[in-house]
Amino acid sequence: MEAPARKTGMSVKDLRQLADSLFAKKTPLVSLWQEIAENFYAERADFTVKRYLGDDYAGNLMTSYPLLVRRDLADQIGTMLRNRNKPWFSIIAKDTRLGQDYEVKAWLEWATGTMRRSMYAPATLFTKATSQGDADFATFGQTCVTVRLNRNNDDLIYRCWHLRDVAWIEDEDGKICAIFRRWKPSLHTLMRMFDKPSASLHPKVRELVVKTPNDECECYHFMVAAEMFDGPANGMPWRSIYYDIDHSHQMESVAQKNREYVIPRWLTVSGSQYAHSPATVAALPEARLLQSMTYTLLEAGEKVVNPPLVATEQVVRSDVAIFAGGITWVDSEYDERTGASLRALTQDARGMPLSVEMQKDSRSLLAQCFYLNRLTLPQRTPEMTAYEVGQRVQEYIRNALPLFEPMEAEYNGALCEETFNVIMDAGGFGAIQDRPRKLEHVDFQFASPLHEAIEEQKGHKFIEASQLLAQAAAIDKSVYGVVDAKVALRDALAGIGVPTKWTRSESDVDAMERQMAAQQQTAELLASMQQGAGVVKDLATAQSLAAPAGA
Repeated sequence: MEAPARKTGMSVKDLRQLADSLFAKKTPLVSLWQEIAENFYAERADFTVKRYLGDDYAGNLMTSYPLLVRRDLADQIGTMLRNRNKPWFSIIAKDTRLGQDYEVKAWLEWATGTMRRSMYAPATLFTKATSQGDADFATFGQTCVTVRLNRNNDDLIYRCWHLRDVAWIEDEDGKICAIFRRWKPSLHTLMRMFDKPSASLHPKVRELVVKTPNDECECYHFMVAAEMFDGPANGMPWRSIYYDIDHSHQMESVAQKNREYVIPRWLTVSGSQYAHSPATVAALPEARLLQSMTYTLLEAGEKVVNPPLVATEQVVRSDVAIFAGGITWVDSEYDERTGASLRALTQDARGMPLSVEMQKDSRSLLAQCFYLNRLTLPQRTPEMTAYEVGQRVQEYIRNALPLFEPMEAEYNGALCEETFNVIMDAGGFGAIQDRPRKLEHVDFQFASPLHEAIEEQKGHKFIEASQLLAQAAAIDKSVYGVVDAKVALRDALAGIGVPTKWTRSESDVDAMERQMAAQQQTAELLASMQQGAGVVKDLATAQSLAAPAGA
């Protein structure tokens, strides 16, 4: 008897149960995110509560300093890693041997410009999505951004989703293999998106959209690896499924080449697919202390300026008026010699300066928790030598590397790779035949203060090597052959950011060298011929003079 075929993937029903389970297990984490948001990102503090228009987001805080340091870090992420005023990324060949190929470099520079213009087109909402993502990344250690074509398939569209509404799992390699997003679109939105032959709306939705088009419908979006889904993959690595939760109905299931979701994670620990922000982990206790300390200082200062009063019973005949020009009425028959009818309690304010110093120390620690003391490049003065500048830059690199390295790899790298794939599939880089044949795979290089400092080291190294070479050549001229000046100069020029258009290709330089060598050879040949002609002339003259003498 033939054994029944084993099920290799999940059905839509299985995926829905998995999504419900993931969101249920995520409840304690959402509560933690709520507390973190209340202290550092008040605008996003709606993980467990519902916000209404006009709510005072920071009404529970005594000081806004934790909000400011989080905002500064989020702004620095965008400014330093994606500075719009200059190209912050470039497409490079994954095969480093093609790095000096002039044709490949020219195409990569053109593709970089094309991709940059596509990303920053006004309709893409790239700046809006990444600014929201930077704030989530700095506060919670992760964010969720989607990259896809818009509804008309004529432009990119970027969106940042609330972490409350997204859950994911990892595969055995530690990579995200399934993403689940909760979503509450209006019925009218569902009709616009899924009223097409490739999709299927529930009949109840078609019925209700006529009566109440603005009512919301709870839905799921599943983006799972093709091997996890029990259905045809069609050669695509991902499966996108839209599921109507209210009516337990699958609206659309499409095989996709791109994952669409970019989920950069700052710092993860083993056993959890969710990351955390090392900034807020260290700063949360300090933020709680600062809020409590500020409240105590405010209350103590108010008691010093407006101290509590002690009134004698049945003597004060009116409310105590402690405002400027106020009058408090006292019984005229009361004898003040038995004690004041109204007196202030003495407050000891000698501890106020110490409390203020503690508050300053707490603020300084918060700034350190958010790396604000490490984001400033070292100052350079004219009297500093190249060695001193290099040492300071090296120190900056060591301090900034833990901050920038995961952001570039997890955040900018994933964002650029997904964008490149979407543009490539849409034909935005032209036909595949237009690409250089040598170029098969591409990678990305990013311009950040860290990378700029690292690349600038090549220029300093070239200068130091030139100086050492000149000193050695004073002793032995043969040392000039030790350093390949052409290769060193090209690396130094690339390190300081000289465009490829400013330089000649290696083949052009070789042709120029051959031409110069040929010209020099021709000049030497002409010089030798002129010298030979002069010798012949001198011999003829000598012979003509010697002939009469001989006769």
